[in-house]
Amino acid sequence: MTGFPQVCFIKNTVQNPNIIIGDYTYYDDPEDSENFERNVLYHFPFIGDKLVIGKFCALARGVKFIMNGANHKLSGISTYPFQIFGQGWASVMPALSDLPYKGDTVVGHDVWIGYESLIMPGVKVGNGAIISSRSVVVADVPAYTIVGGNPAKPIKRRFEPEVIAALEAIAWWHWEIDKITEHLAVIVSGDVEALRRCASDL
Repeated sequence: MTGFPQVCFIKNTVQNPNIIIGDYTYYDDPEDSENFERNVLYHFPFIGDKLVIGKFCALARGVKFIMNGANHKLSGISTYPFQIFGQGWASVMPALSDLPYKGDTVVGHDVWIGYESLIMPGVKVGNGAIISSRSVVVADVPAYTIVGGNPAKPIKRRFEPEVIAALEAIAWWHWEIDKITEHLAVIVSGDVEALRRCASDL
C-alpha cells in the first residue's frame, strides 16, 4: 500500500479457504502485515468453521481470532486432551459432537478492531462497531457499538437506533468504488442525511 507500508489489504494474501476477507480490509503490522493468517489460531480444517470479515475493516497490530479448534471436551471430569499424545491415550478421542462448537466467527463491514484485541469463537461483530485495544470479545457486538475490556462490554452506541438502522440500509460499503470515492467527504462526516442523499443517487 503506497505511503503506509506497514498495512496490507489482506484479501489477496490469505490462502485458507475458510478465511474470507472483504475488499479494502487491512491488517496493520510493521513486522509482517501480509501474514495475517498467523493471527487466526486453532483453525483446523477438519472442524470446518469459517472466519468471515467484511469490507473496509481496520485490524490493528496483534488482533487475534480464537477458532473452535481451541475447545476441549467439557462434559467429563478432566478437560485435559489426553488423546493428542497417542501412546494408548488416543482411545479417549472425543467425537466432534462432544466438543463445544460456537459456529463461524463473523465481522461486519467498516469495523475497527484495536491493538491486540482477542475475538473468541463464534462471535458476531456488527457493522460499524469499534473494539478497543486489548479487549477480549466473548459475546456478539451490536452494530455501531463501541466495546472494551475483558470481557468486552458495551461502552456506548455510536449513533441512535434509528440512525443505525438508516446506516445499515444505506450500506455504503457495497457501493461501487467510484461512487465511494466521489462521496468520501460525506462518508467520513457525521451527516447521515447527506449520506442518504448520496445513496439515493445510485
